[in-house]
Amino acid sequence: METNPLRGMRVDQVGSFLRPEDLKAAFLRHAKGVLDADGLRAAQDAAIRALLAKQQAIGLPFVTDGEYRRLNWQVSFSEVEGWDLWPGTWRSFLAAPDNIYAGETPGAKGEDAVLSFQTPATGRLRLRRSFPLEELRFVTAHSPLPAKITLMGPDRVAQMCDIAGSAPHYADRDAFLADVVAIQQAMAQELATAGCAYLQLDEPSFTGYVDPATLARMQARGENPLANLERAIAADNAVIAGLPAHVVTGLHICRGNRASMWHREGHYDAIAEAVFGGLRFDRLLLEYDTERAGGFAPLRFVPKGVMVVLGLITTKSGEVEEVDALLRRIEEASRFLDPAQLALSPQCGFASGIGGNALSETAQWRKIEVMLEAARRAWG
Repeated sequence: METNPLRGMRVDQVGSFLRPEDLKAAFLRHAKGVLDADGLRAAQDAAIRALLAKQQAIGLPFVTDGEYRRLNWQVSFSEVEGWDLWPGTWRSFLAAPDNIYAGETPGAKGEDAVLSFQTPATGRLRLRRSFPLEELRFVTAHSPLPAKITLMGPDRVAQMCDIAGSAPHYADRDAFLADVVAIQQAMAQELATAGCAYLQLDEPSFTGYVDPATLARMQARGENPLANLERAIAADNAVIAGLPAHVVTGLHICRGNRASMWHREGHYDAIAEAVFGGLRFDRLLLEYDTERAGGFAPLRFVPKGVMVVLGLITTKSGEVEEVDALLRRIEEASRFLDPAQLALSPQCGFASGIGGNALSETAQWRKIEVMLEAARRAWG
């Protein structure tokens, strides 16, 4: 029996939307010390209220706050004692306010952010405050629609930690990951209690286990990629273990998205059996907008009852997809997975960082309209 209609919905949205220019300007003024915290919050509040109204008007079945309070998607794990992303994130923003990931060319393959943005632990991790919980409370207070909240997945957090520089607090990545999981379990339970209808973990790290360059780096460090992957799957499952039935859970996998970039290659085939068969989430949101993702054959490993959200609509450019072309790809995917288990979405968010991707807000919303129309024609 369905306890939450979002579990089987035919459309989805990964989380972030393009930030309005006045909101980006408010962030920059705050970073320069011109606008205080209350002023920044007021700008965020106004932008989020407008976004919530737009999502409801266009017909989305749930709402997000567009990650409008975040400088980038990783901020969900920012208010943690012993490992704080905030200082470096704000410094990067001041250095390149149009895109906190400086020196990158839209559409090209970029350097893996894990390499350039590692942070050592300065003590044992302890949650100071839940940034996503504050996001949720505002959304539920200002929209009648169910709310979706996104968290950076624990494997991605662990990959971003400079373990060698974290002694004596953490001797190895396993110890660090265990504390990350414990904190995120607590965050997930708090979100559930506060009325979160849909909780999504973002794990772009998973495509590192099929990307040749990333695999080579793991092996050069003496790591076992298969063991790393098994650990990552167990960590993600642990975060959502014990959540009440009213919370729909999703896990998003992509190959990089910041500033319309990508940073990993490789098809799902090599990890599909372990990942699709091992994760215990209601919905798997999979990038499928380019040939980098490969074909749909790996979907045969998805268990009964799990929804696969086909990320067929690109957020990397303003070219709007054709409904008929999307329908053909959905039909192709149906050769490998029951069409009752399929849904449609953009391949990632529209703005992994505050600068956003290389498309206009008009194109962004047109893509959402095309998604809704394609879903109506595919599934009624």
